[in-house]
Amino acid sequence: MQARILITPRSLTSGPHPQIDRLRQAGFEVVTSTPNALPGEAELISLLPGCVGWLAGIEPVSAKVIAAARDLKIVSRNGTGIDNLPLDALRQRGIAVATAGGANAAGVAELAVALIFSALRHIPAADAGIKQGEWPRRLGRELRGRKVAVIGCGAIGGEVARMLNALGAQVLAYDPLRPDLRLTGDRFRWADLPAALAEADIISFHCPLQKDGKPILDAAAIAALRPGVIIVNTARSALVDEAALLAGLESGRIECYATDVFEQEPPRDLTIARHPNVIATSHIGGFTDESVERATSVAIDHLLAALQPAAKAHAG
Repeated sequence: MQARILITPRSLTSGPHPQIDRLRQAGFEVVTSTPNALPGEAELISLLPGCVGWLAGIEPVSAKVIAAARDLKIVSRNGTGIDNLPLDALRQRGIAVATAGGANAAGVAELAVALIFSALRHIPAADAGIKQGEWPRRLGRELRGRKVAVIGCGAIGGEVARMLNALGAQVLAYDPLRPDLRLTGDRFRWADLPAALAEADIISFHCPLQKDGKPILDAAAIAALRPGVIIVNTARSALVDEAALLAGLESGRIECYATDVFEQEPPRDLTIARHPNVIATSHIGGFTDESVERATSVAIDHLLAALQPAAKAHAG
């Protein structure tokens, strides 16, 4: 009987990917979740028994799921985030966790910058208006000279900071670790979180959730923002309190919220997505040919490094 590996990222279940054949060639049976959908708890519990490896996406994973994964030895993410995983449960079982650090950084960073430009120049509104036979002309703003707070400066945030700096923006960077971003000069400086948020014309999130799970932008934080601020979120929806966000959009404190992430994907509650001052994309930050290829390759490298002895044992 072949050792099995479960594949759940939507970018890999929506269609065949040549990298997956590496697993089959190494002697593994590949099983996949429902195509192009985030698997729920029940589906994961039904699929994981018998699987020694799991190439996982952003789907929420409960401790109950891990308890059902009796043969699991490694969870390999095709991205960097692991806050969807029950890390304590994985540690207790001795299940390894690997990430594809930086593999999708370019794709997500480019989308964040694209969303910034879309918000500054009202591109979605202009496009929608013309398609309805109108001729909308909203006064826009230029990026050059704007203060942009980059919250989280890992692989993705660092790339965003460098792109924005090259485009002439003034980057206010926040990251507790303050990694070397190879940026100097009068258009870049480190700031603490309250100062970065309060000074910024534009805020771009590239960080994990806070340890207590509370949003960074709650009602009090939004009240302290500069009027007309643009907020871009390609990280995690829970970084922003939705009720406070809506109030900020209605008052004009927030000019635009551009997001690639939702609490539920696809969202059933469209209150945020349908707001006229919201730009919404369908979690496509790392969904480029290049990013999917890099992230899949790294994730499979991790699986094979950990599991090839298991495959030989089953084959024997």
